[in-house]
Amino acid sequence: MDRAASRPNIVRLPGFADVHVHFREPGFSYKETMESGTRAAAHGGYCAVCAMPNLNPVPDSPAHLRQELEIIEKSALIPVLPYGAITVGEQGEQLAALEELAPFVCAFSDDGKGLQSGELMRQAMLRAKALGKLVAAHCEDNELLRGGYIHDGAYARAHGHRGICSESEWRQVERDLALVRETGVSYHVCHVSTKESVTLIRQAKAEGLDVSCETAPHYLVLCEDELQEDGRFKMNPPLRGRADREALLEGLLDGTVDMIATDHAPHSAEEKGRGLEKSAMGVVGLETAFPVLYTALVRSGLMSLEKLVEKLHTNPCRRFGIRLDPERDYTLIDLGSAYTVDPSDFHSMGKSSPFTGMEVYGRVIKTVCRGKTVYEDTGRNRNG
Repeated sequence: MDRAASRPNIVRLPGFADVHVHFREPGFSYKETMESGTRAAAHGGYCAVCAMPNLNPVPDSPAHLRQELEIIEKSALIPVLPYGAITVGEQGEQLAALEELAPFVCAFSDDGKGLQSGELMRQAMLRAKALGKLVAAHCEDNELLRGGYIHDGAYARAHGHRGICSESEWRQVERDLALVRETGVSYHVCHVSTKESVTLIRQAKAEGLDVSCETAPHYLVLCEDELQEDGRFKMNPPLRGRADREALLEGLLDGTVDMIATDHAPHSAEEKGRGLEKSAMGVVGLETAFPVLYTALVRSGLMSLEKLVEKLHTNPCRRFGIRLDPERDYTLIDLGSAYTVDPSDFHSMGKSSPFTGMEVYGRVIKTVCRGKTVYEDTGRNRNG
């Protein structure tokens, strides 16, 4: 971490890596394109991202993956590492062409859906283990959802909403960890949100299992106490209780939570404008992650800037084999620049953020990727 002598608030940090984004191409370009998504990433200080496979077509075969790779080659401003699907069409019924996909993907995941069959997950883990690939799991037991769409807590009860219980997440984490114990696969838990999941993962690590996990900025900074009747507070998993947030912060500090990923999930304004019950699940996060985390965690004294860089750069790069060169992949950030989060400043096509209106510090002023400037703050179209 370097500071410019003439501008002491300016720091040079290694480019961030986000292992969980949704860039919507091919198939859903009205939500986001590869170009707009990578431009948003560059605006947020990111120099590499891993793109989830809930696309159309789903990258479950070389032919389907090729369509995504061609778009990446044509339009991406920064490196985009695609995931391969675990199952055909992410339908959870038949394994995808894992052997054929393996050379071209960062890991396997059916993100957006929990894989309901334990036996199919076991088979996937055995195949991934033989291929030397990570399995990154969206842990969600459909039988426990019961039509819920926000956390099953005080807010849901007070406002007449159907809740998603914490067990729907941690029960499948528990199942998968037992399978990891059996298969020896390298396993990663996506967007951890509950205190029980943190405890299970901490125990698995103590046991020596090859396990890692991520959480997202909104689970570290917000909880159900901040919910409003607005689609920008609706994501999956949902914002949980205050005790869950505290457990995630504890896990972040003790190393149980390895990294922070945004789960950047853009939707159209119409899809996000239907309130808590009927809006699509998912919020954008690439352009707010660093300032929100720096403001809430570092400026508050909860953790050091160096530790935050570990969670945004070092650990995701190490776990997912992302190669970034600090001399050629870096971001310059003005830590003293205060401003208000305003989605009209976003480069993403998605504008739905739970952090809208939040006062933050830490403005990205330049991002360099592979030695090329991919974002530079001109001072136009911004507040603060």
